[in-house]
Amino acid sequence: MTDRLRHISVIIVNYGTPYLTIAGVQSVLDRQHSDRVVDIHVVENGSPDDSASVLQAAHATQGWNRRVTLYLETENHGFGRGNNIALKALSARQTPPDAIFFLNPDAFVQNEAIDALASALEVDPRAGFAGAAISHPDGTGMTAAFRFPSVISQFSDTLCFGPVARLCRRWTVPLPPDHPAGPVDWVSGAAVMGRFTALRDLGFFDPRFFLYYEEVDLMHRAMRVGWRTLYVPGAQVGHSEGTATGFADQRLRAAALPNYHYASWVHYMHKTHGRAKALLMAAARIVGACGHIAICRLRRRNSTLPTCFFADFWTLCVKPLLRGAP
Repeated sequence: MTDRLRHISVIIVNYGTPYLTIAGVQSVLDRQHSDRVVDIHVVENGSPDDSASVLQAAHATQGWNRRVTLYLETENHGFGRGNNIALKALSARQTPPDAIFFLNPDAFVQNEAIDALASALEVDPRAGFAGAAISHPDGTGMTAAFRFPSVISQFSDTLCFGPVARLCRRWTVPLPPDHPAGPVDWVSGAAVMGRFTALRDLGFFDPRFFLYYEEVDLMHRAMRVGWRTLYVPGAQVGHSEGTATGFADQRLRAAALPNYHYASWVHYMHKTHGRAKALLMAAARIVGACGHIAICRLRRRNSTLPTCFFADFWTLCVKPLLRGAP
């Protein structure tokens, strides 16, 4: 067992959801956390609405002064860079925290999740990260633990055809919501705790990601240097998925994906696997998409691919890879 993680800092990056952020902060303040010292760092990420004034008012009137630090940014830095603002400030302290709990602005702790995650890290000295179980507002579980993407998963997940998906189950990226506790490849960035020593050694989040894949990259880099990632279903967090980004999971395939989604995909694949394998993954995704369209036409069903998928994927992912400089 490792030394006790006594000081936990919670980081919440707000963008246009100030009232959900306030609820998330309160959900942390309302818990006991065993005998751990827990403080909260809210990064207002240059929201175009009145988030800054709403959060400032909450800070002044809701007893946040001693336990909540507010960072008012004028630019939307994205998820990773937004978290890095608070991480760098904490790193500059004479005594940084023992661990960081990253909580989405549209998420809230439902039990003593922070204590459960910290306890899991304490038991395993090589565990650098621990992720909570996440549920929808109606209480149904959602995927919070994952495998790293592979060539097979890129093909199968895009093909989206039951018989093939079952054959490729061992490569499927999302693990079921009832996945048991233990080591996994990566966990959702909506509710994950990381040892501060691991985060600092990794250089925090890669600032080249704006949104999506930043936590996959972080935990892949951690795995490469010997850190494990744990899934801890005993830690319970509720999540109004997609509220902060504007892209709820069930809508992602029905609408055009934002450019930064493709930019994050190509950056992660190129950085992690190199240009040749990234091109192979892109080819697998295109073949899977073509097969998906054919199956949908045979079944007389509408495609669930994102709008403009082929044009966007070719322009924003394949072309940069072919040029060799994504």
